[in-house]
Amino acid sequence: MVADLPLANELAVVVARMSGLLLSRETIQSALETVVTAAAEAIPASAGAGVSLLDETGRRTTAAASDEVVRQTDDRQYALGEGPCLAAWSERAVVRVDDVLADRRWPRWGPAAAALGMRAALSAPLLVRDSCAGAVKVYAREPGGFSGRDERLLTLFAGQAGIFVANMRSYDDARRVSEEFKGVLRDRDVINLAKGALMQREHISEEAAFDMLLGLARSERQDTVAAAAAVAERAARGSR
Repeated sequence: MVADLPLANELAVVVARMSGLLLSRETIQSALETVVTAAAEAIPASAGAGVSLLDETGRRTTAAASDEVVRQTDDRQYALGEGPCLAAWSERAVVRVDDVLADRRWPRWGPAAAALGMRAALSAPLLVRDSCAGAVKVYAREPGGFSGRDERLLTLFAGQAGIFVANMRSYDDARRVSEEFKGVLRDRDVINLAKGALMQREHISEEAAFDMLLGLARSERQDTVAAAAAVAERAARGSR
């Protein structure tokens, strides 16, 4: 059982699992789903875990959760604008709630969480380089479910999760740049084909062909690549 291991060994189990993710997972969504499963298993009192990040529109959202009730408990935080996960995120510090009904820091969220069956919470910031990308959190159904040892473990776990998210973002950025570069190469090839067709048809230089292509783009109110594609297509049809 993970709960019976020393803290260093618990972290080793988590790191080993994260290393496997880095090698085998290709999408951030599937990776995060495995992350929250690992978090829920690593802390004995946990009744569910989740990861909060910003979505594509800049809204805070639960990117992955081990249980639907985790999403619902998180959603109450986003809707009310208060709660331990948001506090950990903004303060870049671990936030522990021993009893949501006794804790007065978030008077609206506490009763809402209790109504969903969650009585304790533990959240740690998900630090990525010099920024905070979100938070990792676990909930418990009984008050006082988390200890200082759990705080330390979740902090270490969130640190590893932060590295993972940073690596995934770097991978996504590299893939996006690669796709953009491929697009540039494709556009260049289309323009070169169009210039070649104009040079052959009009018996003009490469520079003059490019100027003609720019003129066609302006007259047709198209971008240069679209105008070049039309010229290349007409040339291909004429050569058949």
